[in-house]
Amino acid sequence: MATAPIDPAVTDEDLMRDLAAGQHEALGPLYSRYASLVFSLAVHSLDRTAAEELVQEVFLTIWRGASSFDPAQGPFRPWLLRLTHWKILNELRSRRRRPAPLEHGDEDPLEHVVDKEPGPEEYAWRTEHETIVKSALEALPPKQRQAIALAFLEDMTHEQVAHALDVPLGTAKTRIRSGLQILRMHLAPMAASLLGVALAVGGFRLVQNQIALDRDERALILVTTSDLVPLRLTPASASVPAGAHANYRGRSGNHVAVLTTEFLLAAPRGSTYQAWVRHDQQWSSLGTFVPGADGYAIVIADDAALATSPDAVEVTLEPAGGSQAPTGAVILAWSTP
Repeated sequence: MATAPIDPAVTDEDLMRDLAAGQHEALGPLYSRYASLVFSLAVHSLDRTAAEELVQEVFLTIWRGASSFDPAQGPFRPWLLRLTHWKILNELRSRRRRPAPLEHGDEDPLEHVVDKEPGPEEYAWRTEHETIVKSALEALPPKQRQAIALAFLEDMTHEQVAHALDVPLGTAKTRIRSGLQILRMHLAPMAASLLGVALAVGGFRLVQNQIALDRDERALILVTTSDLVPLRLTPASASVPAGAHANYRGRSGNHVAVLTTEFLLAAPRGSTYQAWVRHDQQWSSLGTFVPGADGYAIVIADDAALATSPDAVEVTLEPAGGSQAPTGAVILAWSTP
């Protein structure tokens, strides 16, 4: 892309305003200022060719969507970094989910996929839930809303949020923490409307869903606590893919614990993955789970035993249906040093 001479007196926000007004030449200075930064971010996760293509996609999006940039919500740089991060994540996710081509004569596995789309009652409940969450997010002050969006909607770490917003790490954490507190205050009185919708359109089954949602909200509070360091489970043997891992999040005094996995292979036929924690010599099950096509899974457990920090955490292969105690092969593991 041909670049225009850069006038340092013209700000990024000025250029975006001009671009939104139809002055296409304003894209050149923006490209000159930030193309190398976008490329350096992309090439850390993608190969060089894909990173170069992503740079073009990012600036094409900026060109077409300049009117969506609102300087009142924050400066251009963090907006650009958020867009770049989203593009990179989207590319990585699409690669993970891209199905391998079928060999000649192979049966199409989609023929046996069960339709898991929600029925009309559950759809109404979900719609009400999404409306409530959206209204709570929109009620946040701009700085907190921007930090929350980067941390949880764009899946950035606190350090990445601080870099994107060009603020100290402590400031980023404070904005995230205060934003979460405001969200909780907004969502608490609204929970009654969700329960009312559940009773009206779905009866007992959807009330059960609401109870699960309450538990998941406690899990969200747990995993978004700024000072919580997860326990990382790594492959327990050479037969487990090197990139496979899990993170366990729990806190003393909290009955809820969360375990997430990445890059796990599908369990062999007749087997299932099961997560465990050990306190002294006593093992407790967090539950069984089936990872998705990309190896990702999340297990949320609620048990009084989890209020104490574990001495060990494992993921094992157990017979279908699970076991009362870990007896199968250990796949991922963490233990106290």
